[in-house]
Amino acid sequence: PPRPEKSTAFLQEPSINLLDSFVDHWKGITNYYIETTDETRPVKQTDIPWRLKQMLDILVYEEKQQEVEETGACMEYLLQHKILETLCTLGKAQYPPGMSQQVLLFFSKVLTQIQKPVLHIINVYRPVQKLIRLCGLPNSQTEKEEAQFLFAVCSRVKKDPYVLNYILEVCDLIVSSSVSEDSIEEGSSGASSPESPNPPNSSSQPGIIQVLAHLGKNQMSRVALRAMESMLLLTSIPEEETANLLAEETPLCALLAQRLCELYSTIPTTLHPADLHSYPLKQWRYTWDCLEESPSFPAQEHVDKFFSWLDYCDQLIKEATKVIDIGNLGFLWTEVPFFLLSEVGVLVHTALLSCSVRHIRSPALLQELVHFLLGSETHHEQRAEIPPHKHTLRYSLIEHCDHISDEISVTTLRLFEELLKKPDRNILTNLVLRNLESRCYRLPGSGEERPGADLDLEESEELEEDPFFTDNEFSGSEPLLSLSSHRDERKSSSRTQIAETVNSFLCLVPQEAKTTQHVQGAGYDTYVHDALKSLKECSAMSSDWGWPDTPKPLDVHFISADFYEGHFLKVLFDRVARILEQPYELNLQVTSVLSRLAVFPHPHLHEYLLDPYINLSPGARSLFSMLVRVIGELMQRIQHFPNFTQRLIMVRRQLMGLEAETMMDHATLLKGVIVLEEFCKELAAIAFVKLPVGDHEHLTAFSP
Repeated sequence: PPRPEKSTAFLQEPSINLLDSFVDHWKGITNYYIETTDETRPVKQTDIPWRLKQMLDILVYEEKQQEVEETGACMEYLLQHKILETLCTLGKAQYPPGMSQQVLLFFSKVLTQIQKPVLHIINVYRPVQKLIRLCGLPNSQTEKEEAQFLFAVCSRVKKDPYVLNYILEVCDLIVSSSVSEDSIEEGSSGASSPESPNPPNSSSQPGIIQVLAHLGKNQMSRVALRAMESMLLLTSIPEEETANLLAEETPLCALLAQRLCELYSTIPTTLHPADLHSYPLKQWRYTWDCLEESPSFPAQEHVDKFFSWLDYCDQLIKEATKVIDIGNLGFLWTEVPFFLLSEVGVLVHTALLSCSVRHIRSPALLQELVHFLLGSETHHEQRAEIPPHKHTLRYSLIEHCDHISDEISVTTLRLFEELLKKPDRNILTNLVLRNLESRCYRLPGSGEERPGADLDLEESEELEEDPFFTDNEFSGSEPLLSLSSHRDERKSSSRTQIAETVNSFLCLVPQEAKTTQHVQGAGYDTYVHDALKSLKECSAMSSDWGWPDTPKPLDVHFISADFYEGHFLKVLFDRVARILEQPYELNLQVTSVLSRLAVFPHPHLHEYLLDPYINLSPGARSLFSMLVRVIGELMQRIQHFPNFTQRLIMVRRQLMGLEAETMMDHATLLKGVIVLEEFCKELAAIAFVKLPVGDHEHLTAFSP
């Protein structure tokens, strides 16, 4: 009959010989197999579990009594008589029924509670290897114990990294003839002398990585989590040699990517993109516990599982000592035929892509994804040239920003906005900066005596004569910036140039198209806080990207007529030109992406997007010049629009939720004007916060 659970006798009576007690318990187990006649009797109805516990307690107690370099008699007995090997065989046979569970528990506790290194000993790592191959089998009833056993193995490897060779079975060392298996079995175990495993594992036999990947798919959250934690233990080993083993000698990367592709393929294309736009970041450790909760949208379970696994891969790669070959992870989207999908398919896959970009934090994984999306081109782009060897996915995604479907355009613009939030300099270089490097968007010799500030008195006077900048434009309540310094110092002051820039954007929208003065707390200063926060974020992110502090000198050999802003800015500028004709949500997304670009502290980007006074080369466009053209079109439309200002104010109040939304003629135009006004205020705020640190106190806001 099974023995009662109680403390072993040797703990109360130290005089009892530990080895005799240990041998007695082992013989009690072996005698069971000699004497029993009922082969169907479950192991829990025998005394085997109790005797295994006593043997474990004896081993732990003995180790505590030994000196550091000594191996106790009981441990020697266990090794020389291949007790672990025998237990592994009994567990495989499931005799008596449930024996495999008891064996897994015993192995787990030995590896956890014995403090001295043991996995390098042949009579330990061999049965451990065999037991690993017995895990993850179909229809297993011991997955919980298997996950715990594998976690114990990985914890041991984490503690003693050199034993990874023995667990993976990939060591090329040959067992020394002077220390053969026979001599080890017949003589001393040599507990302090590491032995070498056989040459590489057979490909037909699953190793620990394959088993962990299999258990990571388990429907029981605790089993899956324990398996995933075990994999993290292995990949975070600091020794380079062991990291190389995992990266080069195991199918780790392929299995991670395969699982990611499997989960991605389960997400239906009927998913609504709006559910993904607001989808929160998932942490893999907590997602598994929430899978059984009521979903907030259809197919959420599939989406949760995919992003949970993506987060897991992201953390694993981020913590891995060696940069794992993640080409296999870069990846599942190569399986998605973006060019052949229906509009619904493009919409869903782009939304998933955007959400994936938002989730990724690992620099290596992000770099791989950016390369997949944008390619690696660094030379300036050629106008209207799409050679076959160029990155076709990049071209398609940028074209989708100007898609006939407004929803696809909005979703793709969100993708690029997510990319611009990522700490990878290649994103800015690829999309924008490589085309601004030569600065040939401006005429040579224009304002070069004052780098980055091109406003002189003549230019100022010419601007003030422009019909869009007449005196009555300053008669409203919009706060403008004034300079505390004397006007004759303006040429040498960067503060002057920025102050004029701020005022230029604030005065760009004609007075009859402004609604700010009719709504409390809607001045440009409401954007300053957000702009400053974004500037600090972008400055911190780009601090080690080696960007110059001032614009590079103009290349006199560069023909200014060759300037091309690049595909990305071209599409954005084309969208800005149609701001009065586009849906409100699309305009918001276009201006959001441009604002994100404008806030980056690169001198060429700042000059091209925020300096209204540069003399553009023939055919060149800037953000300010595009806005001026839109204002010119607006002025013409206003002349044929009765009660324009009153209708504009009404639409603004509706957008702010102050009035119920009603059907109104020309609603798209009116909303476009409001977006235009807000965009100009946002750009003014960005220009203001880009003042050198400490210079803000020299500028004051006032209402003329």
